[in-house]
Amino acid sequence: MAIRPSIAWRDEVARNPASEELYAPAMLRATEAALASFEEDARSVGGASDEPVLAAVERVVEHLNVIDEEHGTYCTIEREDLCDYIDDVLTEQGVDVAARLARQDMAELTERWREG
Repeated sequence: MAIRPSIAWRDEVARNPASEELYAPAMLRATEAALASFEEDARSVGGASDEPVLAAVERVVEHLNVIDEEHGTYCTIEREDLCDYIDDVLTEQGVDVAARLARQDMAELTERWREG
């Protein structure tokens, strides 16, 4: 089962309280809510065509972008953790992520989501 990055970030705060500046409780709660919602979406689109799967990914990416705008804490490492998590959740639901990505223009998608 994919482990939410926010759990590792909470563990980091427990080990090093100074890291709460980066991993604020409100940001962690918001991230966990976004990821829980994505998990529900992923369960419902596992065997679906590309469009519902990409729509679920787009929703979580846009939600995470809002959280980042509010808290400004997703740096490169956190973004990589989130991407790996999204990939893992989809894979667990039987989605062939690599095949779906190969059929899409990911540069166009990610630019659109970034500009959202």
